[in-house]
This record gives sequence, structure tokens and C-alpha cells, in this order.
Amino acid sequence: MGKMAEENMHYLWASYWTRTHIMAQMHNDKHILPNGESEEDLELLLSQEVTLGEDTQAIIAHTTSTSAKDDDEDENSSTPLQGDIQGALAVFAEAAQDMATATVELSLGRHFACADFCNQAAEKAAQSISVLRFGRRSPYDHDLRALGIAVGAPLNIQEKLAGLTPFHPEAFYINTPPEEADEVISAEQAADYIQHARTILRWARNIVLSA
Repeated sequence: MGKMAEENMHYLWASYWTRTHIMAQMHNDKHILPNGESEEDLELLLSQEVTLGEDTQAIIAHTTSTSAKDDDEDENSSTPLQGDIQGALAVFAEAAQDMATATVELSLGRHFACADFCNQAAEKAAQSISVLRFGRRSPYDHDLRALGIAVGAPLNIQEKLAGLTPFHPEAFYINTPPEEADEVISAEQAADYIQHARTILRWARNIVLSA
């Protein structure tokens, strides 16, 4: 296994351990959450999210197989590939972690934090395509639609990206004080943003894991 593949796998397992550790801490100190749900409910949610699911297992398996393939190609050719499969997998892993965090933030009633993480997950999903196709992240000025166009996203994905663009904190806080952020976004809206982000991640996943 190549060095980059090892680093990617370490990142994935570190994320898994961190979230498992959070769940264990919550188990030892149960309280009622701000939105009225018990932490037992959130523990159930985390237990479902923490498990090494299909995406994470697929990333680990794909990282191992592509690393072996790349090592063989490196021995037979000195010409670098334009794209970066290992780098794309690492960026997509970050997107998947942000997506899981957005779900937790929604359950805690932190609606803007949920939207913010959906924004971050969408950006990293698009950037994973950029790294795969161009070997680098594309320039990004917080306009997710423009980023989608740059990486060749289809129109429906561009529209989902555009819908999440306003929730970068730098832009959002211009017109909304931080203390009012959660009141501006309803739970229903935050749930919709999660669906938008998941659609974007599924699109990126199908491309990155088939490379």
C-alpha cells in the first residue's frame, strides 16, 4: 500500500474513533438536548452514523486497490497522471464526514451549523471531482454553482450547489447576526439542505469510486 493510501485510511479510522468516543462520552453523561430530545435519541443516531458504512468501506477498499495499481504504473512509467485518485478519495472522505456532522447538528437544533456543514460537504464533494480530473482543487470564492460548473457538474447538481451557497459563514453573517442564525433557518429547511447535500455527495461518490 502506498504512503497516500495509508494516510487516507488513517484519516478514515481517526474519524471513526473520534465519533465513537463522542458517543461513549454521551452515554456516561445523559442530558436533555436543547430541542427537547434526549441524548439517548442522539446516541442512536450516532450509532447508525458511526458504523463504517458503505461509503467508508468503499473508500477504504478503493484506496487500497488504486494504490496498488498506481504503484505498478509508477514502476512502468515516469509520466505523472493528470488526475489524482488518492487525493480525490481523501477529499471525498472529508465531505462524507461533514455530511455526518450536519445530521448531528440538525438533531441538536443547531440549524445554521447544519446548513454550514452541508455547504462544506457540498464544496468538498465538488472538489473531490476537481482533484480526480485535474489533480488539484479548483479556485473557489464561495460560489458553489461556479465550482460545480468548473468541475463539470450536471445542471441538477449545479442547482443543488446554488441552493447551499448562501450558508458559508462569511457570506451568511453579513446580513444575519450569529446569535440569530438558528432562528432564521427552520428545522424543515435544514432537513431540505441535508437532502441537497446528500444528492451532491451521491453524484460525486459515483464518479470518484468508479475511477
